[in-house]
Amino acid sequence: MLKPGELVLLVSPKGKRYLRKLAPDDKLHTQDGILPMAAVAEAGFGHTARTHMGRSYRIMKPTLYDLVKGVKRQTQIIYPKEIGYLVMKLGIGPGVTVVEAGCGSGSLTVALAWFVGPQGKVYTHERRPEFLKLNARNLAWAGLDDGRVTHVEKDIAEGFGCTDADALFLDVRTPEDYVGRIPEAVKPGAPVGFLVPTTNQVSALIAALEAGPFADIEMLEIFLRRYKPVAERLRPDDRMVAHTGFLVFARVQEPAVDLVDTDSPDSVATESDPETESQGEACAQECTDVAEELEDSRGLG
Repeated sequence: MLKPGELVLLVSPKGKRYLRKLAPDDKLHTQDGILPMAAVAEAGFGHTARTHMGRSYRIMKPTLYDLVKGVKRQTQIIYPKEIGYLVMKLGIGPGVTVVEAGCGSGSLTVALAWFVGPQGKVYTHERRPEFLKLNARNLAWAGLDDGRVTHVEKDIAEGFGCTDADALFLDVRTPEDYVGRIPEAVKPGAPVGFLVPTTNQVSALIAALEAGPFADIEMLEIFLRRYKPVAERLRPDDRMVAHTGFLVFARVQEPAVDLVDTDSPDSVATESDPETESQGEACAQECTDVAEELEDSRGLG
């Protein structure tokens, strides 16, 4: 028996998907008939419930993929194909603190909140209050409004709302304008990521990263090609989600530290020691002699 307020994924006989928050008194109106949500609650996950026309709907527990694709949108979202890669590159996991800017509708915010867990923290920045409100509503809808996400309404040109984050991600129009504020927001060596839609934006961003304290710069895009799962005629789908954005990654790099002062009398000598060299040569000759004796003994045997 499912509880009121739980998110459920209902799948029609033809594969159409409905993501709904369970309210026993509600009814889902479909082309296959009316599906009482009370019947869904009684059946539970992994089972089916029938509409008044006798059509069976499968009842599934939504995954993070379903939540990300199901957020209410007023902007373009970051797709799961990018999210999967970037959370691994940024090291997002339980207890991590991550800074995000340009939250938009909040698909990435939902994923970050999911991965950091109740012990982690997400600081999400947005200049436009309507997007912050939408982001908050989507987090509440996904059941992730338990304090792990802090919404910051400000221009990141003034800095970020964190000074010791483990990672940072920007999805803004001109990220090159803000890379100078990144080192003060994250730990030394922290990974940072960016999403931009065009190549000229990538060029400007990489130039800014190369001019700053950043290393390990990487740029890529991700394509996802689905296949029709029909055994007798297996082939690619007719359509695909191709280019959705370029991902750029780097690490905040502190200036190099010279550990040895070559002008100091206490510095370690780097010149070779003739006595050590002669001992090494003698050892090598001894090993050669032993090897030759073994070879001779095998030949005699």
